[in-house]
Amino acid sequence: MTEILVIGGGIAGTATALALHKAGFDVTVYEAHPESAEDIGAFLTLASNGMRALAQIDASAAVTEVGFPLRSMSVLDAAGTEVAQMPLGEAHDPLLTYRCLRRGEFNAALQAEATRRGIGLRRGARLASVEDGPHGVTARFTDGSTATGDLLIGADGLNSTVRESIAPETQPCFAGESVFYGCASEAPLVAETGRFMMVRGGAAAFGCAMSPGGETFWFVRLAGAPLSADDITHGTPGHWRGLLVPLLRGDATPAADVVAATTDRIMVTNATEVPTGTPWRHGRTLIIGDAAHAASPATGQGASMALEDAVVLAKSLRDAPDTESALSLYEALRRPRVEYNITMSGKISRGLHSPSRTDRRTPAPRPGDSDLIQHLDWDFDISTTGEDSSAAAARGGRDTG
Repeated sequence: MTEILVIGGGIAGTATALALHKAGFDVTVYEAHPESAEDIGAFLTLASNGMRALAQIDASAAVTEVGFPLRSMSVLDAAGTEVAQMPLGEAHDPLLTYRCLRRGEFNAALQAEATRRGIGLRRGARLASVEDGPHGVTARFTDGSTATGDLLIGADGLNSTVRESIAPETQPCFAGESVFYGCASEAPLVAETGRFMMVRGGAAAFGCAMSPGGETFWFVRLAGAPLSADDITHGTPGHWRGLLVPLLRGDATPAADVVAATTDRIMVTNATEVPTGTPWRHGRTLIIGDAAHAASPATGQGASMALEDAVVLAKSLRDAPDTESALSLYEALRRPRVEYNITMSGKISRGLHSPSRTDRRTPAPRPGDSDLIQHLDWDFDISTTGEDSSAAAARGGRDTG
C-alpha cells in the first residue's frame, strides 16, 4: 500500500494525515470547505490523552501556539458553593496539560503543519461518491474530478458521505440536549487563568475558562427537545441571551453574568451521536473520528478521541503484516473505547448519569486507559497487541467486503 486518500481536513483528518506521513505513507487530504478555519468562534478542550497523541506525531506546537493551558477544575453547585476542586489530567507535564483553544484556530494550525511537511491538501473538494474496485478505491468529487488510492479514510464528520457508502442505514441521533458556545471579552472575573469552572446548575450545565488575554470561553448544555434548523441558523446573540440568562439567573453562580456579557456570536448546536455498532469499514474504505463515533460533548473527549484514532491507525498500518490485519487491529483496539465514550456522554446529556457533586476521587478508567500510553507510543510495535481481540471488532457489525 502506497497511496492513502483522507476525506475531510478537520481535526481527525489532518491529524491522521500527519500520523500516516510520519509512518512513511503517501497521503493526500481532500477538504470540502475552501477555507481552513470554519467555526472560528467555537472552542474546545484537549485532554491529556489528546495531547499525548499530538506529541507522538510531533504536532504539540500546533496547540501551544494557539491555545492556553488548563491545570485544574472547580465544580460549583446551584448555590455557588464549590463542591470539588481537582487537577486536570497530567498537569505536571507541559506537553500533556489540558488546553483550551478555538476549534477553527486549532484546525488551521494542524493544516499549516501538514502543508509544511509537504502533505497534499486540496480544498474545495466535496466528495460525491466512493467506488471500491479490485485494484484501488476511487473518490469522485462534485466538480467531476477523481482520485484513486490504495485506502480511503473517511474523516468527514457527523454527516459523513463516506459513512453513507459503508452504512447507508445509519443516521446520527439527537443526544438529549442543545449546546451553546460563546466568548465574552468583558465578562466578570470568575476564575483565574488555568482553571476551568464547571457549574452543575438547576436548569442547565455551564462551564467556562478565562484566557490570559481576558476572554472568557463558555458553554451551556440545556436539556430538552432539539432546536429546529431554522432556529439554529437564524438565532441572534440577543435571542440566545434572552433564552439563557433567565434560566441561569435561577442559580447563585456567575453563569448568567458571563452569558449576559457576550455580545459577539453565540454558536448553537444540537448534541448528536452516531449509534454504537455502526460499521466502520468496507473493502478499502474506513471511517474514523466523528464520522465513526461522534458523541455528545458532555465528556469533552471528541477531539482527543479523534487524535487517538490518528495515531493508532497509522501505527496499525505501519506494523501489521497487511491492510486487512491492520484495519482489524485498529477496530479491535478503538471500538470499545470510543463506544464507551458515546454511551457515557449520552447518559450525561440525557440526565441518566450525573457525576457526583462531591466525589474528589479519580474518575473510573475508560476501556483502554491502562494500555493507552503503550498504544500511542510511536516506538512501540502495536501489532504485538490485540491478538485475541478480533471478536470485539466483529461485534461492531463490520463488513470487510
